[in-house]
Amino acid sequence: MARKSRPNMSEMYLEENKDQIYENALAEIESFELPLGTTLRSVYDDQPNAHQRFMEKLDACIRNHDREIEKMCNFHHQGFVDAITELLKVRADAEKLKVQVTDTNRRLQDAGKEVIAQTEEIIRCRVQQRNITTVVEKLQLCLPVLEMYSKLKEQMKVKRYYSALKTMEQLENLYLPRVSQYRFCQIMIENLPKLREEIKEISMSDLKDFLESIRKHSDRIGETAMKQAQQQKTFSTTLQKHNNVNYGRNMHLGRSRILDSKNEMTLKRTLEEDDDHDEEVLTAQDLVDFSPVYRCLHIYSVLGDGEIFENYYRKQRRKQARLVLQPQSSMHETVEGYRRYFSQIVGFFVVEDHILHVTQGLVTRTYTDELWNMALSKIIAVLRTHSSYCNDPDLVLELKNLIVVFADTLQGYGFPVNRLFDLLFEIRDQYNETLLKKWSGLFRDIFEADNYSPIPVANEEEYKIVISKFPFQDSELDKQSFPKKLPMSQSVPQIYIQVKEFIYASLKFSESLHRSSTEIDDMLRKSTNLLLTRTLSSCLQNLIKKPHIGLTELVQIIINTTHLELACKYLEDFISNITNISQVTVHTARLYGLSTFKDARHAAEGEIYTKLNQKIDEFIQIADYDWTMSESDGRASGYLMDLINFLRSTFQVFTHLPGKVAQTACMSACQHLSTSLMQMLLDTELKQISMGAIQQFNLDVIQCELFASSEPVPGFQGDTLQLAFIDLRQLLDLFMVWDWSTYLADYGQATSKYLRVNPSTALTLLEKMRDSSKKNNIFAQFRKNDRDKQKLIETVVKQLRSLVNGMSQHT
Repeated sequence: MARKSRPNMSEMYLEENKDQIYENALAEIESFELPLGTTLRSVYDDQPNAHQRFMEKLDACIRNHDREIEKMCNFHHQGFVDAITELLKVRADAEKLKVQVTDTNRRLQDAGKEVIAQTEEIIRCRVQQRNITTVVEKLQLCLPVLEMYSKLKEQMKVKRYYSALKTMEQLENLYLPRVSQYRFCQIMIENLPKLREEIKEISMSDLKDFLESIRKHSDRIGETAMKQAQQQKTFSTTLQKHNNVNYGRNMHLGRSRILDSKNEMTLKRTLEEDDDHDEEVLTAQDLVDFSPVYRCLHIYSVLGDGEIFENYYRKQRRKQARLVLQPQSSMHETVEGYRRYFSQIVGFFVVEDHILHVTQGLVTRTYTDELWNMALSKIIAVLRTHSSYCNDPDLVLELKNLIVVFADTLQGYGFPVNRLFDLLFEIRDQYNETLLKKWSGLFRDIFEADNYSPIPVANEEEYKIVISKFPFQDSELDKQSFPKKLPMSQSVPQIYIQVKEFIYASLKFSESLHRSSTEIDDMLRKSTNLLLTRTLSSCLQNLIKKPHIGLTELVQIIINTTHLELACKYLEDFISNITNISQVTVHTARLYGLSTFKDARHAAEGEIYTKLNQKIDEFIQIADYDWTMSESDGRASGYLMDLINFLRSTFQVFTHLPGKVAQTACMSACQHLSTSLMQMLLDTELKQISMGAIQQFNLDVIQCELFASSEPVPGFQGDTLQLAFIDLRQLLDLFMVWDWSTYLADYGQATSKYLRVNPSTALTLLEKMRDSSKKNNIFAQFRKNDRDKQKLIETVVKQLRSLVNGMSQHT
């Protein structure tokens, strides 16, 4: 039992530990440093009677503190009593002092009211002064911003957009950051991007107006530029002509006196006009306000959109270039159509050249060259197409002059124009074609109006007028007295004058082509050769073939072509004088007039032969032989005498022809007459021929032989002309003499009397005589002579037929 009542060691340790815990909790409660909740939770643990034990500890602690307070009060009680006693002693003095202090305070308060009022006034003034100073400082800080913004508004109002952008830049970078805390500053900052966009829109609108304006006025710009280029070129050319005294004489032979007097007048007038124009030389800048372009370029560059602006400008200008290069459908009808077309193109590229030189990077030389090459290809295609419709040489010449001025103008602005001058050579060929067509009409009119008679001259004055137009020289004719006749007709000097006019017209196109005199000389000679060999030759050939041109006209045409051929050397001299190129130059071409007029003469000669033969055929057709007549009339047929008279009068006209021509015509006529008479005998429709008809036919042939022997055209040797009838003569002699034995015996021998008689011809004619003899001599079988003659005819026919068959087999 005693063992159970003694606590073990662990229980004693726990008891001591709990006492320590309570003491610590009380110490913490007294300190008021830690939260009581934590302390109290540590006291009220799971041990039984924890609350009671803690309260016991707390009562013990309170009793200890009471004992300590009591001890301290006992220790200080005497001092406290002394202090109270002292306080009671000074109580009355304190009340007096209080009254005095109160009175003093009242009097001080009364005396300080005015000071307080003054002080408050001073404080208020000092506050106002400080506020004013602050406001001034802030206003001084804000005023530059407001002034700059006001300046910006004013610049926007007067459309100084580039300056406005610069002002915006200064506001953003310099002024606005200083006053960024103010609300108005934020409003400004928000407005600046809107103003920039407004400036971009306005400047772009101005640019569009500018582009539209130059599109409408590009023709005026180009016209002014072309006029200036033409004036400059005219002035330079006039100076050159004035310095070269012989220039005018070489350029226009026969007009030298007029040109010499005009050169000085032209130079003087040109110098005066140049002085007038020096005062007012209009340029692209004078005609167009380029400020929208500069302004828009600067604005977009400042805004960092320079590349966008460049691309937009180039794109729009390319579109305008395509519009400018598009011609009107009726452009080829008038010079004004071409002039307006060229003016628009020149105006376009003058503007681009100005933009190239006054701006940096908006357009480049590469861009303008590319644009020009594109435009040049289109221009050449358009000119090729539209110029092909031009049939008027004057219009083609005007077109050439416009192209030259156009090329010279753009060349002055640095654009290559070689392809345009190459095109001019193509147009030159077309110009020559139109000239050839025009001169073809002139030649036809001259030939139609010609009377094809020698030119009569009544006196020396008329003679000089003719030779001043045509280089005619004839010493024999000069010896004759007036009145007299020149061998050629009126068309010769007129043709010669028109050929010279053609050369002048061709020269007009060759001028201003920047070609050497040698090249111009070559061009003139080639075009003149075309005129002679194609146009004039064709007109002559057509003239010769016309039905109303008779033998007299043909003879005169041959005479005319002879004189025109002789005049070709004067045309060569004329061209040499124009171009100042000597004919001895190696590369100088020659005129082909010699062959042209020779061909025309040959054609005329052939036509003379043809018309003579046709006339002979007309006479032959009216022949009315009685092929069954028993005896001849004793005289030649009337148709044949008329034919011979016609030939005789015709050959008298041939006296002016070259001898060989007249002789050939006469020989051709006689041969054709002989052949026609032979064909009349051998006509298949003619079945019977009597001896009387042979005798009559022989009389007609005798007249032909007499005509041939009368030498209708001089120059034949011996009986050459009579040989044209030798076939007829031998055939008729054979039938007239009836010498068949000789013919048959000597056939095939060179010495035969009837060498020209063909057996088949003799057989055909003999058969016709046999048939006629049988028909007309019904009772011939009763007469011995007739029977013998008939037998002879039959025998001869058989022998001739055997000869003919033998010839066929041999062949």
